[in-house]
Amino acid sequence: MDYRSDSDRVHVNVGSPAGSYTVGSASFFRYIVRLAEMGLTLRPVEREAVEMLANIPHAFFDEGVSSGNGWRIVPPSSFEDWPVMEATPQRLRAALQTARRILWQNAAPVGVSAGDIVAIEEELDHVFGVLHRAEAAGFSVNVSYVS
Repeated sequence: MDYRSDSDRVHVNVGSPAGSYTVGSASFFRYIVRLAEMGLTLRPVEREAVEMLANIPHAFFDEGVSSGNGWRIVPPSSFEDWPVMEATPQRLRAALQTARRILWQNAAPVGVSAGDIVAIEEELDHVFGVLHRAEAAGFSVNVSYVS
């Protein structure tokens, strides 16, 4: 997928029985979900975090089942469904916090603007709220995106 041309129409869905949120920011998708594609030199733990985010499936995901530390891809259960990443709130929060730190440390090389930073921070606040509610209720979260 060419995220640069389609990113304005991407919506990342984060939800659990305790609540959900749909991220509509192109900046969030481009610089957080697709951070692994920026070509940055990362430590192994950082690489694991950004690769987790890069594995968030889209509605037309047709690859095999993937999994990692604290997450897995759940395939669609019917033709009217799509795959989701199921993760513990703690694992997703840690991955997002790592991506945020990497992005801010590398803002100039990846070309993130001040407006992008504001948009990303606002979206992260909403997502962290969903993760907090899911963790407090003992639920995992599902994440996917549609474009």
